[in-house]
Amino acid sequence: MVYTGRFAPSPTGPLHFGSLLAALASYLDARSHNGQWLVRIEDLDTPRVVKGATDSILNTLEQFGFEWHGPVIRQSDRLPIYHDILSQLIDNHLAYPCHCSRQQIFDRTGGRRYDGYCRTHPPKNSSDCAIRSHCEQRYPFDDLIQGHQPANDPTEDFVIFRRDGFFAYQLAVTIDDAEQQINHIVRGSDLLDSTPKQIHLQQQLGYPQPIYAHIPVATNVQGQKLSKQTLAPALDHQQARQQMIQALRFLGQQPVVELYDCRLEECLNWAIEHWDITAIPSQMSIVLETN
Repeated sequence: MVYTGRFAPSPTGPLHFGSLLAALASYLDARSHNGQWLVRIEDLDTPRVVKGATDSILNTLEQFGFEWHGPVIRQSDRLPIYHDILSQLIDNHLAYPCHCSRQQIFDRTGGRRYDGYCRTHPPKNSSDCAIRSHCEQRYPFDDLIQGHQPANDPTEDFVIFRRDGFFAYQLAVTIDDAEQQINHIVRGSDLLDSTPKQIHLQQQLGYPQPIYAHIPVATNVQGQKLSKQTLAPALDHQQARQQMIQALRFLGQQPVVELYDCRLEECLNWAIEHWDITAIPSQMSIVLETN
C-alpha cells in the first residue's frame, strides 16, 4: 500500500509557524516513506474564510519548497457528497436531529458531556436542528508520537451538521480522508481529541482507520497556541530556510550546521533523508523559542 498523507489548512488567513510545523512534519513523513503528500483546503466554515487566503497558502507552500501530488481539493466543492452521506447516517439511525442549545445542555448537565436528550426526545420540527452522530462507545488508539490513548470515557454524541447549515469538521474530514485514501495522518496535538470521533465515523461508514501521529503545537510564552487568533505572524518566504531549520529543531530533528548556509532545496532533501518521527517530543505543546 502506498503511503498517502496530507496537509489540510483552513483559508482563514496566511500560514504561520504553527502551520509550517504541521505541513513539514506531514510532508517529511510522507516523502521519507516514498509516499504521496496531498493538499486539501478545508473551507467549510465560510464566515471565517478570508478572501485570497487559499491562493496565499498555496503560494507560501511553493515558496517553502513543498510539492504535492494531484489537484488541490476544496471542501466547498464537495457539499453534495457530504449531504448524501449525512442522509445515509440518518436513514440508518446512526445520526439524529438535535435542537438543544449550549445553555440548555449546560443547565441539564452542569457543563458535562452531552446527555443524548434529543435521541430520546426527538424534536417535533427538525428544520432548525443540528445533526448529532449516535455514539456510546470508547475508541482507544495508538498514536505514533503521543503514545496510547486509552479513551477512558465513551465518546459523546457529537455534531456532524450544524444548525446554521454548515457541515461540521468531523464528518467532512472523515469522508475526505477516506475518499482520498489517506492512510497516515500527521497533524497538531490540538486535534488529538477529535480522533476518537473520526474513528467512530470511520467504523459507522466502513472506512479504514489511518495511522495517527500528533505533533506538539507551538505556543507563545502565555501558553496560547500559535494561530491567527493569537496574532501569529505570517511566514516570510525571504526567511524560508531559517524558519525551516527552526521547525526542524522544534520537531527534534537536530539539523546539522551545514544547513544554515545551504539552499532551501538542499535543506529539505537533508530533512527527508534524516527524518525520524520517533525524535519528536511526546508533548502536547512546546513554547516557541524567540530570538
